[in-house]
Amino acid sequence: MTGTAPRPAARIPIDRKRQPSGDEARERAMRAAISVIAEKGTAALRMSDIATRAGMSTGHILYHFGKKDRLLLEVLAWSQADLWTRFQQAADQAVSPAEKLDLFVRFYLPSHQGDERYALWTQVLAQRHDEAGRRILTELLDGWDERLEAILREGRELGHFADVELPEFTIRAVAMLSGLSEDVMFGRSRWQHTSPHAFALSALERELRPTGRSRGRTA
Repeated sequence: MTGTAPRPAARIPIDRKRQPSGDEARERAMRAAISVIAEKGTAALRMSDIATRAGMSTGHILYHFGKKDRLLLEVLAWSQADLWTRFQQAADQAVSPAEKLDLFVRFYLPSHQGDERYALWTQVLAQRHDEAGRRILTELLDGWDERLEAILREGRELGHFADVELPEFTIRAVAMLSGLSEDVMFGRSRWQHTSPHAFALSALERELRPTGRSRGRTA
């Protein structure tokens, strides 16, 4: 799914007499960080840039996040939690595994070339991380696999999907979606007139189409 890049977020004037606190401050800082990272990347990122964008003091940002490496991981984790909450809310309204698969593809792929969420992913993955950081990133990546496997398992048990090997199919599906995402972020001309979402969904559905095997088979 493609679209035009959003305008840069407006900078909020700093009111030092009324700095936000608690959840409000963290969410404002998170959203500001995502916006700044998408524009400048992580190498040129300064805490003062985030503070300016959020309308907060640099000291306030440092109080909440400390060093930059910690901020990047926390922002990514927050971004994913927000995305997965919205995905689950949509999936709960879906009437079939096929609709849930459609939603999974839609939420996985960047919505346009300048997608801030996906830009954050690529920037953070390119950094060096200690063991704790790698563990956080692994858990976030595994979260996508787990959600897709749950959809596939439900569809297989209901007989809506073919009896695919879940781990192997999931690896190939996520690898394809990651490749398409890179294409979208790079701005490949092939997607100017073709929907990456429709392309990916069609490819997955071809493999998942039942072929007369017994229905209702469990995992």
